[in-house]
Amino acid sequence: MKILFLTQYYPPETGAPQNRLHDLAVRLKEKDVTVDVLTAMPNYPQMEIHEGYKGKFFLKEQIDDIQVYRSWIYTTTSKGVLKRLLNYFSFVFSSFWVGWFKTKKYDYILCESPPLFLGITAYLLCKIKRSKLIFNVSDLWPESAEKLGIVENKFFLNLAYKLEKFLYKKSIVITGQTQGIVQNIKQRFPTKNPYWLPNGVDLNYFDPEKTQSNWKKNNGFKDDDILFLYAGILGHAQGLEVILQAANIIRNDQAKFIFVGAGPEKEKLLNLKEQLALKNVFFFDAVPKTEIIKIIKSIDVTIVPLKKLDLFKGAIPSKIFENLAMKKALILGVDGEAKKLFIDDGKCGLYFEPENSDDLADKINSLLEDKSLIDTFGNNGRRYVSNYFNRSVIAENFIKYLSNINE
Repeated sequence: MKILFLTQYYPPETGAPQNRLHDLAVRLKEKDVTVDVLTAMPNYPQMEIHEGYKGKFFLKEQIDDIQVYRSWIYTTTSKGVLKRLLNYFSFVFSSFWVGWFKTKKYDYILCESPPLFLGITAYLLCKIKRSKLIFNVSDLWPESAEKLGIVENKFFLNLAYKLEKFLYKKSIVITGQTQGIVQNIKQRFPTKNPYWLPNGVDLNYFDPEKTQSNWKKNNGFKDDDILFLYAGILGHAQGLEVILQAANIIRNDQAKFIFVGAGPEKEKLLNLKEQLALKNVFFFDAVPKTEIIKIIKSIDVTIVPLKKLDLFKGAIPSKIFENLAMKKALILGVDGEAKKLFIDDGKCGLYFEPENSDDLADKINSLLEDKSLIDTFGNNGRRYVSNYFNRSVIAENFIKYLSNINE
């Protein structure tokens, strides 16, 4: 079996899709599947081409024994819609030419969405190389962009929905990252039967017993400080103001709130910290996977929020898996599927109503008043992801599914 992953995001960039897709590629290769990757010159999250890749239209390299083909992409730090579209479509065009002339023939081309537009390249390459299209949906775009108010132009949204319908129709398999995504697609496209390809975690890498870290001491925190972490993109969807507002309510000097990451909302959050004169909130730049594990090892509780939208009732932020694997208690501000899995079923932590800072502060105080809960939730979390979200098992099941399609 030969598969080409087509994705705008891939290591050495850091982030959820980068880590998820690379790990899936490695796991599939370990099971004798030929996996190549067609991706952009690395630029995320700074939106600047990384050193060693600048000024190149095409580059071929190997990462962990995976053949990676890279093509040019237009980068910009602008939040304007036009320049963001130029960013997406520059890779749509460059990846098509590189994919056509530089890559081999494949049984499948797995296209990561968003960006939805990359499906155009995937479809055309499938026609040229006589491959079958697997459309991997990690976010329901353009639906999420419309409901978040990021895109409001009705003409553009209509075109995007038509493209989504076309790509789903042309896919031999639609894979959804969450059960909520799978159900949404089933309801809107009843002739399709999407496959749940969940995110998961590398339990051998994210192992608290193997990880050593002096991050807490090196950054000036006291031994008895209780560190609450948000690590990831500082974006619109997360509604991260709720953490700063809760930090403003908390009167326990032991509680410290750590933000690690970059994104469009960072400046706004820094301004809010100054306005509230918060001495218990600390911001750190985004770090690679090799460093984030040391930070996770050093903290006590992870906070995972999203805005209060029905759209997010099917969302499962990927950072949950890594923190639970490291035995960290979870405070979850995501209703729906994530709450059912990790709070109701897994007993991995506490739930707070999304965007409700008073409720979040109450849950934080609950852990500060009974610190034994932190260890209990952490142990439950490691056990739960080990049983249900082991990436090796996820890859093995996916191979079996694709093999059955060909029978």
